[in-house]
Amino acid sequence: MKKTIILLTCLLAASPAVWAQNAYLEQLKVENRSVEKVNRSVRVTADFNLDDMKLNTQHSLRLVPVIVSADGTHELPLEPIVVNGKVRSKVIERQLALGEAQADNTTTVRRDNGKPQTLHYTDEVPFKVWMLNGRLDLRAYVTGCAACDEGDELLATGGILPYQAPVLVVSPFVQPEEEEVKRRAEVKMARLEYPVNGYNVLPDFRKNRAELDSVQHSLETVKRNLNLTVTGIYVTGYASPEGTIDYNLRLSQRRAETFATYVQKQNPELKKDLWHVAWKGEDWDGFVAQVAQAEGWSARAKVQEAISQCGDNRDACEWKIRQQLSKDDYRYLIDELYAPLRRNEYRIEYNVRNFTLDEAKEVLKTRPDLLSVAEIQRVADSYGRNSDGYRKALDVAVRTYPDNIAARHNAALAALETEHYAEAIALLKDATDGSLLNLLGVAYWKNGQTSEADAAFAKASQAGNDEAARNLQMLRRSLEMLAE
Repeated sequence: MKKTIILLTCLLAASPAVWAQNAYLEQLKVENRSVEKVNRSVRVTADFNLDDMKLNTQHSLRLVPVIVSADGTHELPLEPIVVNGKVRSKVIERQLALGEAQADNTTTVRRDNGKPQTLHYTDEVPFKVWMLNGRLDLRAYVTGCAACDEGDELLATGGILPYQAPVLVVSPFVQPEEEEVKRRAEVKMARLEYPVNGYNVLPDFRKNRAELDSVQHSLETVKRNLNLTVTGIYVTGYASPEGTIDYNLRLSQRRAETFATYVQKQNPELKKDLWHVAWKGEDWDGFVAQVAQAEGWSARAKVQEAISQCGDNRDACEWKIRQQLSKDDYRYLIDELYAPLRRNEYRIEYNVRNFTLDEAKEVLKTRPDLLSVAEIQRVADSYGRNSDGYRKALDVAVRTYPDNIAARHNAALAALETEHYAEAIALLKDATDGSLLNLLGVAYWKNGQTSEADAAFAKASQAGNDEAARNLQMLRRSLEMLAE
């Protein structure tokens, strides 16, 4: 098979009038023409109908199919077929018999004028991307007696291997849902210190003053904000594991109740029915986590082994750990690992009023958490689609509400539409929602990451996203067409 690529522009420059008006090719019919990509090759088949061709008996007609690129800069001649006139055919036979010429592998036939004759042609060559959207020409080279040049002819048979880059489908802009009531909450911790077995709040004991001031500051911040209405204050008490489970449960109850009572007295304007107190006893899961984080503690492995063997009897386990530790290690356990577990968590719940567009623009700068995603979207829209202001507002929406699908979708779509593909990928790479995964696939494709795009579309399709299923099909078909 011939594999030489010739620049057509060079041919034209060398012979401006190389292709004469068709004579023999006007009498030839190209039937059943097919040019298809098969794996990494291109297969060309056709029937050359010579029924109407009257070939000069002295002439030799060399037919060469040629694949030409769409822009004409590349071409690849295929295997030729030679059709000889009656006399010319006898001359060649005699030359071969006398050793005056050498036979080659070219398919050669004799034309018997006036008789039906069809040549079945097939050839296969390696595929090159430049062949896409190209054309197949049929060139004829005519020689006469004594091998003199009688002229060349050209027949354009039409386009081949049509290809269009996939137009991937994405869901358009998503309108975020409105929040009928904007409920928000702030979760804080108060780690007060107590005398052994104590539970009353002692403001001047050790670092309690600073801790209580922090609690009061949190409440004042909410109370002073006229945009907020407090709907509940929830206090939950926890204890560390030293002592029995029953004792620690009662201790966490008393400390939670005294803490709530103390803070309540400092804020008499907050109605009593807003306060809710609960207790959990000792925080064993927190203790296990504290030990896991104590990487520099020499007794860590010993304590972890004891924890793994203690089963459900935590009192026995705590006692066993105490017995195994040295005085210094036990002091470290009490002061460093148990201390963070003795705490009251409190959650301030409140409702937020709705804001006008101008108000929302100001709130977005300092407290975007007080806005709904729909309000942030209205702020973004006010700056104009895909403007810097639009994209910045949507970025704030994603940072504030990372689990909101509409916020993430719109921010990623804006990044895609402004060709910030890496930014879109960063917004979507941890997505599990089908529509977001489909958008991720498009971002990967636009960024030239085809294997990642394929994986994202497949995952989205498995999640039931129909757009991703279509995109996956188009992507794989495109990759197959482009594969050399």
